[in-house]
This record gives sequence, structure tokens and C-alpha cells, in this order.
Amino acid sequence: MTHEQKRAWIRLVVSVVAYAAYVVVVAARTDGRPLSGAPYVAALLWSVGAAIAASIVVEIAIGVTNPRASRVVDERDREIGRLGEHVAQSFVVIGAVAAMLMAMAEWDTFWIANVIYLCFVLSAILGGVTRVVLYGGGVPRW
Repeated sequence: MTHEQKRAWIRLVVSVVAYAAYVVVVAARTDGRPLSGAPYVAALLWSVGAAIAASIVVEIAIGVTNPRASRVVDERDREIGRLGEHVAQSFVVIGAVAAMLMAMAEWDTFWIANVIYLCFVLSAILGGVTRVVLYGGGVPRW
């Protein structure tokens, strides 16, 4: 497994775990109130920060456990990375458009922030799955 393939797996797993933890924490804070009344800002910021930190720490740990592994990125890695980014970008756009429409409709900031976060996570998941599948099956030739 190449270094870039390991990075794809790490980011995919970390994204799913961090978002799941965020959802559990926010749901636990409702205390009988509607979901939009739950305090979410700190949990969202901690979730994003922890996901970034966890990805970095796990990538460093994998690098330390196998210091001789090649970090060379070849043409195949670049192409897989490019395709993964193109596929993932769709959810960033969907999230931006959804947030804009929700803001124009004057929705509660809870829903706007959570749609944006959800779309970022879906983008990371879709990009990660795309990369993992392409590493397993190869880059399609057009």
C-alpha cells in the first residue's frame, strides 16, 4: 500500500469518526429542547480541530513505524488525487449553495452551519472512497 493510499484511508476514517462523534455530542446536549436549540458551536469546532489533529498524528505515526516507506508521489498518485478532488468538490458546491439558500430564507444558524459541516464531511468521504476505489482498481483510461 502506497503512502498516498494510506493517507486516503486515514482521512476517510477520521472524517467519519469525527462527524459521528459530533452528532452524538450535539444530540446528547438537546436536554428536551429542539435539536436547533442545542449548543453546537464548541462541539463543531472541537470536532473539526480534532479531525485535523488526528489525521496529522496518525500520518506521523505511520511514517514513524515504517520510516523506509517511499514518499514518492508518481503520476498514478497524482491522477488519483486529482480525480478524488474533482469528485469531492461537488459536495462543497452543494453545501455552499444550500447554505446560501438557507441564509436567504433566514433559517436558524444551527441548520446553516450543520449543512455546511455535513457537506464538508460528505466531500471528504466521497473523495476518500473515490481514492480508495481507484487505488484498488486503477485509474480509468478515457
